[in-house]
Amino acid sequence: MKPTPLYKKDYKVDLNHVDFKGNLKLSSIFTYFQDIAGLHAENLGMGRKVLYEQYGVIWVLVRIRVDIIKYPKWKDIITVETWPQEPGRIGFDRDFLIKDKEGNILVKAVSTWVVIDLESRKLRKTKSVFTGYPPTIKERAIDCKLGNLKSKGQLEIAYKRTVRYSDIDINEHLNNAKYLNFIMDSFSLEEHKKFNIKSIEISYSNEALPGDTINIYKDTFEINSNKIYMEGIDERDNLIFKSQIVLNPLKKIL
Repeated sequence: MKPTPLYKKDYKVDLNHVDFKGNLKLSSIFTYFQDIAGLHAENLGMGRKVLYEQYGVIWVLVRIRVDIIKYPKWKDIITVETWPQEPGRIGFDRDFLIKDKEGNILVKAVSTWVVIDLESRKLRKTKSVFTGYPPTIKERAIDCKLGNLKSKGQLEIAYKRTVRYSDIDINEHLNNAKYLNFIMDSFSLEEHKKFNIKSIEISYSNEALPGDTINIYKDTFEINSNKIYMEGIDERDNLIFKSQIVLNPLKKIL
């Protein structure tokens, strides 16, 4: 297939992709994004096989923000679109949209990816693997700057969770979509009945490996503004991720 500036694919929302409300789960949204980003990277000559075999590197998601306008539902046919921006010195920015069959935007996202050396796990500069794109789409899915997440109150332990076999991916670390399960499981079912997630931003700081136990901390200082900040820290005191969630209340929260 000829390299294309925008890549799109249709998905059917299956039963195992939705939550108890029938809404597409955040982890499923991230899985769709991961899938189509990989397909477009292949289309652009920068797929996993090429990067692994020719350069000894792998793609890693480091930052992402997702805004949900309306949740796709079970059995919906949706179209996921993605396009890259011109890379910076270290990061490759990539945007996403999810649309319904009428073309209405349901979900939008912006993200930053890097390549890391498979052996040393250290960052490589974009120029070490970048061979050029077709003319890029300048429009951004969300007009924002990623990466300035911090606690504004007191962090309290929510729970702890160990990375298991079902959490890891082909790179043998906690898959970026699985972090969403770690985050969403910090809320009880009764709490989930009170809200939907309107927006989520995640900054991935360090790899989480099989056997690592992640302590999930929560800061509800801005709960009156419908915001919750979260961190994941392993038992060696390494920061694994930071996240900020914006809630859409259905009932009184917490």
